[in-house]
Amino acid sequence: MISSPYGREFTGSHYEKLKKVYSIWICMNPPRRRENTITRYRLTEEHLVGQAVEPVQNYNLLSIVMLCLGGPDGENYDGVLRMLDVLLSHETSEAEKRRILQDDYDIQMTRTLENEVSAMCNLSKSVMEKSWKKDMEKGLAKGVEQGILSSIRSLMETMGWTLDQAMTALKVPEVERRVYQGLLGKPL
Repeated sequence: MISSPYGREFTGSHYEKLKKVYSIWICMNPPRRRENTITRYRLTEEHLVGQAVEPVQNYNLLSIVMLCLGGPDGENYDGVLRMLDVLLSHETSEAEKRRILQDDYDIQMTRTLENEVSAMCNLSKSVMEKSWKKDMEKGLAKGVEQGILSSIRSLMETMGWTLDQAMTALKVPEVERRVYQGLLGKPL
């Protein structure tokens, strides 16, 4: 990101023309301790050997701003955090988003801005669908694992089989056997 202006804004070795880059991350499902927070990360000078001092503007060319959304139940649910939460919400209708932007943030809805709000609505739906799909896949995998564990236990109990015999009967792949052994706490 920092070197992207090379060839566009300057050529040769005029690195003094590098422009500062801001990377803004919007985290929609952060850990609870990070909800409704805004954090900035930046470069600082640290002398490891010697005392060569450089002006800040020559090295502080990257800032990262992390906006962690959290919803109305947490502290600091205000300003840009609330606005982004509303815009990216898959639960708030497009009409309600436009109303909130107009009434609460004095943003006049032009045709262009209405199109942008609509695009944000589509983005939030896409993010929600991906998150839902990921959660569903995790849930299914966990369910399959629990089903196999239950079947192994049942075969061991009712048939008097060893763990290895039960896994062989269930055709548990060789690479997964150690996982089930660990979950059951039994030797093969």
